[in-house]
Amino acid sequence: MGTLLKLTIIGVLLAALGERLVQYFHRTNFFREIDPVDLPNCQLLKGIEYGSEDIEILPNGLAFISSGLKYPGLVRFAPERPGEIFLLDLNDEKIHPSSLRISKGFDLSTFNPHGMSTYIDEKDDSVYLFVVNHPHYKSTIELFKFAEEENVLVHLKTIKHSALFNVNDIVAVGPESFYATNDHYFTHFIMRFFELFFGLKWTNVVYYSPGEVREVATGFHFANGIAISNDKKYIYVVDITGHTINIFEKRDDWSLTPVKVVQFETLIDNLFVDPLTGDIWTAAHPNFFKLFAYNTEDLPGSEVIRIQNIHSDNPIVTTVYANNGSVLQASSCAAVYDNKLLVGTVFHKALYCQL
Repeated sequence: MGTLLKLTIIGVLLAALGERLVQYFHRTNFFREIDPVDLPNCQLLKGIEYGSEDIEILPNGLAFISSGLKYPGLVRFAPERPGEIFLLDLNDEKIHPSSLRISKGFDLSTFNPHGMSTYIDEKDDSVYLFVVNHPHYKSTIELFKFAEEENVLVHLKTIKHSALFNVNDIVAVGPESFYATNDHYFTHFIMRFFELFFGLKWTNVVYYSPGEVREVATGFHFANGIAISNDKKYIYVVDITGHTINIFEKRDDWSLTPVKVVQFETLIDNLFVDPLTGDIWTAAHPNFFKLFAYNTEDLPGSEVIRIQNIHSDNPIVTTVYANNGSVLQASSCAAVYDNKLLVGTVFHKALYCQL
């Protein structure tokens, strides 16, 4: 092979690599810094120090908060501490979360909670809590029944399936059925990095019921948060490094039909649909690179975004809160109840604000 041909091949490869690098910087918001947006009546929740990755609020104001997520590639402030689920009563004047007791027989030592979803059975008002769990960095779905009088989560079953291999978030649509997002195609950490770097769009959404499991949507860079509209007609799916919320119509056979895609500047994480207004509340990562390359001198920031009229031609997108990490690091979810805002994080604290 001649020298000129070798140089040409090297030049082409370097150009292709450079293009991939530029795209990677764009997907991760590598160079983005944010201007602060403050809220006047906020406080950090006492007792939550190791993450509050997802938050679910019941109609009566009781909030479940998942804590202690250990995710490959992310900093861990308490690597040996098992995860837990906190309960917070937003009707109580004293805002103080307490760790929920989990019934005997469940392996607490490997509990590594991630996304969550609640389902209220219309037949008897039973409350079910679905929790994505990563014992030994695998993926399972833990199904609990909430016994409110005893303040305990009764573990009903562990759901495992080959189609649920990298589960991030979940939305329940029945006592034992749900949609779930797989946020990576590969399970090995090194391959996950290459997946992100090269922008592969191989992640998906899976529908699960005891009688049927199947892929219902695919083609996402990094499928993440998932939620359902108040009228139960639409499913919202986040592609975090695609900077989008993808809207699907839910069919009677549980299949999903694409409706529209809404683009954002920031990297959206989990979703919360306001039960009164239908507005979508979400937390976001201003700079995704800072999340993985943790640096105490340049902390990962937090954003809270409110999206009104998402089905319209011109949704209204408002930045409600923004912080450079000095108060709240790596925000992952935001939820509202009675003019009160809760903001959770991947591995840091949790913020409570009176709107």
